[in-house]
Amino acid sequence: MRAILTYHSIDDSGSPISVSPAAFRAHCAFLASGRVRVVGLAELMQGDDVTGDTVAITFDDGFENTASMAWPPLADHGLAATVFVVPGHVGGFNDWGGRRTASVPHLPLMSWEGLGRLAEAGATLGAHTTTHANLASLGANEVADELDSCVTAMRERSGVAPSTFAYPYGGTSPMAAAAVRSRFTLGVTTELRLVGRDEDAALLPRLDMYYFRGPGALESWGEPGFFARLWTRRIGRQARAWLQAGGVA
Repeated sequence: MRAILTYHSIDDSGSPISVSPAAFRAHCAFLASGRVRVVGLAELMQGDDVTGDTVAITFDDGFENTASMAWPPLADHGLAATVFVVPGHVGGFNDWGGRRTASVPHLPLMSWEGLGRLAEAGATLGAHTTTHANLASLGANEVADELDSCVTAMRERSGVAPSTFAYPYGGTSPMAAAAVRSRFTLGVTTELRLVGRDEDAALLPRLDMYYFRGPGALESWGEPGFFARLWTRRIGRQARAWLQAGGVA
């Protein structure tokens, strides 16, 4: 089976975007154990064989702790990873739209120099819009501007023309997906499931590692407990989305 793993911040706050450094080191040890094969995001999607246990590792937002806390164990184990960048906040903080989220720590993001060093060390840089905008709430021109200005800034400041994209907040729509499809090779969402056959390359699912941060959770890969945890979290997310939408079927 195939999966795309999502991390945001590696810190001890326990927030919804956080995985502790200790849990992350345990994840890296498992991922390097030979139980699964870790490849780059593009390589993961090159074939339709879903019988092998293969994963790709992704980080959203480009937090400084991706370099300081995540990259050393990744490098020690020779594990590939993609980091999705928000050019409008590079060198700043995760106060998207000038607003802070109470349940999320206020954290610094890597500078362009830091991102460049990470890319030189082997990380792949992907696009995450210019301002961390929810594309589902934008019109066609705004979506185009978020994507095009992101690509331009990354190409000019980092020398990288990104070929992969992550939707902030998982916010997408048919129009946004079409825009991503026309600009990028792959687009990843927050839909919580394994990668199946015949996926839309612009709307790939991922597994949020926040839900697998507990001892032994990721290590139960492929076992009944792993699938039970995934099913429970997926149903919970769907229920929350339904309630937030006003409970209208």
